[in-house]
Amino acid sequence: MSEAVSNAQERYDLVRRITVTLVEGLDLPDDPEVIDPDQPLFGRGLELDSLDTLEIVSLIDEEYDIALDDTPDAFGSISKIVDQILAKRD
Repeated sequence: MSEAVSNAQERYDLVRRITVTLVEGLDLPDDPEVIDPDQPLFGRGLELDSLDTLEIVSLIDEEYDIALDDTPDAFGSISKIVDQILAKRD
């Protein structure tokens, strides 16, 4: 398997795990299978609020031992969270 395919598979798997972690950890009514990883987490997206931000930071730290950036853009979507995790792993 090429490195590009391996990286794509790792990203896909991480997106799925993060989605499930957020749905379960935040007790969201959504099915993880229908959440678009590029869907906004706040506002018209999943409609999360500032308290959810703290819970997301805690969930990611517990699960992956990674501290997320505290910029507003860092929590824009599941894809952006995954980008941070992958960047901090390298």
